[in-house]
Amino acid sequence: MNRLSAHIGYLYTELPLPERLAAAARDGFTAVEHPEPWAIPATEMRARLADLGLVFAQVTSGMGEKGGKGLAALPDRRDAFRDGFARALDYAAAVGCPFVHPMAGVPDGDPAAAQAAYRDNIAWALDLCAGTGVRPLVEAITIPGYAMGTLADAGALQDAFGGKLSLLIDTYHATVLGLDPTDWVAENAGRVGHVHIADHPGRHEPGTGSIDFPRFLAALGAAGYAGAIGFEYVPSVETGASARFLPAWKRLLDTPALTGAPS
Repeated sequence: MNRLSAHIGYLYTELPLPERLAAAARDGFTAVEHPEPWAIPATEMRARLADLGLVFAQVTSGMGEKGGKGLAALPDRRDAFRDGFARALDYAAAVGCPFVHPMAGVPDGDPAAAQAAYRDNIAWALDLCAGTGVRPLVEAITIPGYAMGTLADAGALQDAFGGKLSLLIDTYHATVLGLDPTDWVAENAGRVGHVHIADHPGRHEPGTGSIDFPRFLAALGAAGYAGAIGFEYVPSVETGASARFLPAWKRLLDTPALTGAPS
């Protein structure tokens, strides 16, 4: 299954973007994701993915200026957000990517106005996605001031739009929020569209912190999750060396409890 996704905005950053794809495939990843892959045109990206046996798992839209954290909740950046989302949606559709993540951003004005802008932009994005096979993702991110800061708020937004949004659960951010990501998945099985993996503390690769990942994977399996598992961590060593956990993860993912196959 094309489930193990390298976030090549975090991994293989010592390499030019096109070379990161081959490095990910070499090390055993079966998918990739990146917030802003525009340096590789969609037609070229699709060809590279096909040659390497990879798929594209998710892309971000509307990051803003360099170092920005999104535009969706910034009332004065509506046009920039919508231009960016439309670009990301076109790219996603062209490369066969199922998700676009419209990052909320860090507003500096009236919180109520920011939330109103955010909901308005999400409603617009959902309308634009209709019929494309691409869904918007919402993620709770523990950046100070970020407009979507808790999984409870993310779930409430999902409910407000009748489940048309999918949630991205990040094990590191969930743990920073004081939640057990395994328990959260068990209680919110139908909400998850994408998964990000990083250990806590440190936000490094699995095995460097305290998160019980076999238990987390078992919860995903029990929830019937069949989507991609993205690795968005800061490597504590060279990326290839940091990914030595992948064979063990593949064995776990092939167990009946995670595949849904009879035991």
